[in-house]
Parts: sequence; C-alpha cells; structure tokens
Amino acid sequence: MPSAVATPRPPPLTLYSVVIPAHNEEESLPATVEAIYRTLFRENIPHEIVVVDDGSTDRTWAVLQDLQRTVPSLAPVQNLGPHGFGRAVVCGLNHIQGDACVIMMADASDSPDDAVRYWRLLNEGWECVFGSRFVKGGKVVDYPRVKLFINRLANFLVRIGFAIPLNDTTNAFKAYRRTVIEGCRPFLSPHFNLTVEIPLKAIVRGYTWTVIPITWQNRKLGEPKLKISEMGSRYFFICAYVWLEKYFSRGDFRKR
Repeated sequence: MPSAVATPRPPPLTLYSVVIPAHNEEESLPATVEAIYRTLFRENIPHEIVVVDDGSTDRTWAVLQDLQRTVPSLAPVQNLGPHGFGRAVVCGLNHIQGDACVIMMADASDSPDDAVRYWRLLNEGWECVFGSRFVKGGKVVDYPRVKLFINRLANFLVRIGFAIPLNDTTNAFKAYRRTVIEGCRPFLSPHFNLTVEIPLKAIVRGYTWTVIPITWQNRKLGEPKLKISEMGSRYFFICAYVWLEKYFSRGDFRKR
C-alpha cells in the first residue's frame, strides 16, 4: 500500500545503479551478474552493476575481472576497509554514478525482472520502491523454516513498533532514488541490520514509497552469509535508534 500520492513528480532518471555486496561468491556471481545485465539490456535501461568485493578469500575478485570482458556495464570495486554486509553496501553506494539504485544479493535470490519493475515505479515518481515476498503475488522458494519463522516475527515487531503496513522490511532488495540515499546518511549499520536502517529511515524522514510483490529463491551455490544468532541485538539496536528519531526528533531529519 503506498504511503502517499507521489507528487510533485521528481525529475526523470538517467542511470540505474545495481549495488551487489559479495563475500566469497565466486560460484554465484557469473550467473547473477549476467542475468541482471541481460535483463536490463533487454529492457533498454541505462545502468551500471557495482559489485563490491568485501574482503573475499576465494576468487571473487578474479571472477569479476573476467566478467568485465562480457558485461560492459560491470563496475567492480573492492572494500579495503573494515568488512561486513552493511559496510560493503555503503561502499557500493559511495561509488555509484546513477541517480537511482537497487540493492541486490550476489546469490541470485533476487529477480532481475523485479528490479525492472522497481525502475519503472521510480520513474513514475516514487522515491522508494520496496518489494515484499509476503503480500498477494509474492513468492518464496526453498526458504528454511526456522529462518522463515524468525523473519516473520521480526517483521511483525517492526510493523507494530513503527505503525507501518510494510511487512518485509528486513529484505535487502529495495530501490531508491539517490536523493533518498543521501538524505538517510550517515549509515550506522555495519552488518545485515543495514537492510532495515535504510527503509525505516526513508519512511520516518518522509520520502514517498510503495510496495510490490516480489519473488525470492534460496541460493543454489555457496554458503549463506546471514547468521541469525549474531544479528538479533544488532537489528534491535538500529530499530530502536530509528524509532527514537521517529518519535522524539521533532522532525529535524525529515526531507525538506
């Protein structure tokens, strides 16, 4: 459900930046990057694919160098500083050239066709487009049951705490106009809690947003990077931080 009517219409977009954090993803990256490139090229979407090698110890960087020969829009970078999912995403956001961006996973769990739908909605005037796997038309494939239960519980608590209809806040696969990214800085989350920091800040700070159903499928290659046991307190911290901003900042950080 949209947050508000997306008016006045923001300026038209010229370049779509795809940001992909990657840690030890040598097996998954070729299929992921090539599928994104083929889809965006087919749809005539001007784009760049910014893959961030986040301190990989396998051949991730060498694979990215090889992929540049066949994927001209690929712009790989290395995160040489402290590592972590959130730090890698922010590194990618610091390198984008586009006026809109989408965050996607290296393991091919996100659909490039959904990324196209995000782009079109951003061009209709929305400042943020959020995908949900758990609304009518959404789909998950091979989601581990324990992780699914924890996911639904966490998203329920976020919905209640922030009084919002979004039911898939924890999913990283979301798209933003660049003005939103700049308006939500600085980012505090070094790990997967960045997946809730950006959308919650965008909502609290008054950017327009809408939700569409998306498809998610579990990785087929490589090892999952999200460790639920390590993330509970980190998610709580960042949600509490943004919650305090929502209810006690008196609008000091809202979009102007």
